[in-house]
Amino acid sequence: MTFPCCPGADSGRRAPAWHGRIAMSLGLLACLPPAWAQQPKYPARTVRMIIPFSPGGATDVPGRIISQKLGDALGQQVIVDNRPGAGGTIGTEQAAKAPPDGHTLLLTATPHAISAGLHPKLPYDPVLDFAPIMQVGSGPNVLAIHPSLPAKSVTQLVALARARPGTIDYASSGNGSAQHLFGALFLSMAGVQMTHIPYKGSAQATTDLIAGQVSVGFPGIAIALPHSRAGRLRALAVTSGQRSKVMPEVPTINEAGVGGYEATLWLGLLAPRGTPPEIVNRLYNEVSLLLKSPEVEASFLATGTDVTLTSPERFAAFLREEVKKWSTVTRALGKDAQ
Repeated sequence: MTFPCCPGADSGRRAPAWHGRIAMSLGLLACLPPAWAQQPKYPARTVRMIIPFSPGGATDVPGRIISQKLGDALGQQVIVDNRPGAGGTIGTEQAAKAPPDGHTLLLTATPHAISAGLHPKLPYDPVLDFAPIMQVGSGPNVLAIHPSLPAKSVTQLVALARARPGTIDYASSGNGSAQHLFGALFLSMAGVQMTHIPYKGSAQATTDLIAGQVSVGFPGIAIALPHSRAGRLRALAVTSGQRSKVMPEVPTINEAGVGGYEATLWLGLLAPRGTPPEIVNRLYNEVSLLLKSPEVEASFLATGTDVTLTSPERFAAFLREEVKKWSTVTRALGKDAQ
């Protein structure tokens, strides 16, 4: 027996009534468009990538590389929307409350995990209110000083700080930022005191560090690298557990005398909670492909960032561990983390 696409056609012979009912049902189903055709096209408009830190910083530079290439892959423009302030929590809150349709993304970094320990009353949950897409990169910050400070090594800086407790200033990109916590952890583990000077972003902190308005800083390697090579800053050590591929001559803080120190700046892509899995997977696949490009990998490395590819599931587990780690650190540091 054959069934016409639309019910009502004469089959040529009499059939049982239940055959007619089946024919009608199958005919109606056959006339409907396939399920995938009813799904709205993604992306249907410009995609906004919120970066909750200032332009030109360690997260912003790789983020702009990703946004341009991702826009080409998706066939829609992906614009970077810098929303700095409050250690990244202002922009992150906006991303958390955005419609979960894939048209708002969050490219964030280590402060996303740090904020949970610093701000117990956050207007969002850094884990539960987001759909993890993937980790995209990682790299160190740099313990850098103004050349006028009479220290050529980490041990000399520690000795100087002990001789002049509280009189040496160190800059950060803001309270609760990675620069702030990386610095506070260093002071705690080295057993020294410095005065924390928070700025409203990496660019301002670096400007005053280069000018000698502050003596010490922990900028991202993308910022520190050109100024170190030009002699405007003196790089004493990197914060990661391993030396950087772009600054192999610079020791780690652990190697330089503060045993056990390690702090890495990671970058990760998130979407608001409830974003459909098919959109999360589409973004994961597209970003993974572009990050495997030798051109993108070289661009990342030029900023001191290593490409890191993790699945949404692995990034979710990593994020939970990072929140736990930095919550422990902030509790141990107490008021020094504020």
